[in-house]
Amino acid sequence: MTAETEVLGEIRRLRARMPQLTGVLAASIDGLVLAADTTEAESVAALTAAALSVAQRLTETTGQGGFKELLVRGEAGYVATYAAGASAVLTVLAEPRTNVGRLHLEARRAGARVGALVDAALERSQDA
Repeated sequence: MTAETEVLGEIRRLRARMPQLTGVLAASIDGLVLAADTTEAESVAALTAAALSVAQRLTETTGQGGFKELLVRGEAGYVATYAAGASAVLTVLAEPRTNVGRLHLEARRAGARVGALVDAALERSQDA
């Protein structure tokens, strides 16, 4: 089983636990799609990388430490991005009726698992 398959499985399990999600993707911190269960994944991944760059600078400049998560609320729902290990992020799209506390709980856990999978895959490729 490849890391992409495992990450996609984690994404699908997250969507099963949270039916209010309308899309999920895992991307590298530079905006490359690793696995996705959403439309327009490439565009969302690229925009996530741009938002991540600003969020990282903001947290560092204000003394809040390293980036952990970013939540944006729009009229039609939420976009949330979570750190996923050292080199990836998990971005979720959610309906406006989503319980944000539960969203954070579930997505943080999924992000940690995705991060472990991606980091392990990168480590294996560097060892090869």
